[in-house]
Amino acid sequence: MSEYRVMIVDDHKMFRSGLRFLLNNVPNINIVGEASNGKEFLEMADNIQIDIALMDINMPEMNGIEATRKALEKFPDMKIIVLSMHGEEEYYDQMLDAGVKGFLLKNSDADELISALEAVMAGKSYFSQELLVDILDQKRLHKLRTETVKLSQRELEVLKLICDGYSNAEIAEELFISQRTVDRHRSNLLSKTACKNSTSLVMYAVKNRIIEIE
Repeated sequence: MSEYRVMIVDDHKMFRSGLRFLLNNVPNINIVGEASNGKEFLEMADNIQIDIALMDINMPEMNGIEATRKALEKFPDMKIIVLSMHGEEEYYDQMLDAGVKGFLLKNSDADELISALEAVMAGKSYFSQELLVDILDQKRLHKLRTETVKLSQRELEVLKLICDGYSNAEIAEELFISQRTVDRHRSNLLSKTACKNSTSLVMYAVKNRIIEIE
């Protein structure tokens, strides 16, 4: 199993220490550093190879949104997972636009944390189930776009498989269509929903109840 080089970015030392202790017990995880804010993280990223950054949102000097944007401009292969708390849903769209690959609540257990790391390193997106349910319960969600966006049955099928983490090649095999056709459907989905990437599409599907959350 490949080793993942992980950076923890959070302004609470006790939380960083607890997360480090938790991940130190995982054989294929190598904690390469800790940062207390986005500015410190970017300075360290210039000298340390990082596969995944576990990123807090609200931090002093530079928050997680700005840090994520700047990091991915310079290191596009880096994967960033948001470490979120209840009540921070207002920032999720901004973090998605910045390019994050996953969202985890800070009270997630070790198994979910490891699942998130493995999913993101495999090129998939990851959303905490508890977080998704919480998003659906928020009264302040923006008006759902399904009122104006019409998706075909095939586009819905492709979207659901994207939410399950399927690659374009896997979707083509599952639906018995060509990969080129899948590429076209994915492009149409991004255009119709005004989403920038697959992670944003997952969030769109959740907000509009296209996928089921238990």
